[in-house]
Amino acid sequence: MKIGVIADTHIPGVSNSLPQEVKAAFANVDLILHAGDIYAPSVLDELEELAPVLAAKGDDDYATSDDRRVKESHTLTLGGLQLKLVHKMPAQIFRAWMAGEIEPGEVNRGMDILIFGHTHCDLIGKCQGILLMNPGSPTFPKHPSALGTVGILRIQSGEADPLIIHL
Repeated sequence: MKIGVIADTHIPGVSNSLPQEVKAAFANVDLILHAGDIYAPSVLDELEELAPVLAAKGDDDYATSDDRRVKESHTLTLGGLQLKLVHKMPAQIFRAWMAGEIEPGEVNRGMDILIFGHTHCDLIGKCQGILLMNPGSPTFPKHPSALGTVGILRIQSGEADPLIIHL
């Protein structure tokens, strides 16, 4: 399974539409996961022309409250792996990640992959066996000298292969 991973599009606001590079990066994906701060549901409609879309509600997503695709979080089992989609990384995982260590029992057991946004900075890493993935932002990157980033997550036979794409 090939999954397009995107976050923090902030449309309209920083941009009026998704960059064409996002659509090219997400060609032939089976599913698109948006990790919040969507702003307008039309962004999800545009992405849904490429593949089915699920989204986590971001802290600025007031206009998406009635959208069936948007929830506080989504928990999915894909290819034998449990994946959780949220907007903000849970604080205990963030603290452990930043400190380079984690106390046993702090992490949600059974989760294999955590996809999150909010920071506008791309990240792929592992924390106590959990794959952490933040695709950054395609339209509002932390360092706005160019277009930002999105992610591709391939899941096959119980293995996850994450990739960040610089647009």
